[in-house]
Amino acid sequence: MVIVSAIINISRSQPLFISWLRDHLLPCPFKYFTGLDCPGCGFQRSVLALMQGNLSESFRLYPATIPLLLFIIYTLADRFFKLDTEKGLLKKSFFVIVGWLVLISYGFKLWHIAYDKSAALAVATI
Repeated sequence: MVIVSAIINISRSQPLFISWLRDHLLPCPFKYFTGLDCPGCGFQRSVLALMQGNLSESFRLYPATIPLLLFIIYTLADRFFKLDTEKGLLKKSFFVIVGWLVLISYGFKLWHIAYDKSAALAVATI
């Protein structure tokens, strides 16, 4: 009975916790100084969408969120249970894959920013 009441209390407090997190997102210093998104911009909002169960919105905001979280979980589990080989081949491979995913999604984001600005500039010059 205690477990059921704890689950009910957590489910009631989750919207409050998520709204508190949404109000306390960390600002991006790279975006503050340059005006451009950094390779990690969107991660916090993506995690919030994932916590709310909105998988498609999470992927739209930051495609590397789920692989990055899986990598973090695997790294922590490997530290305690020694899941990888001595050279850490699996962890290094997973790290490279996640890194490429971050870079590719960042490249698409920058391409869309440049494309949208050039389209807006072309319309403004007409």
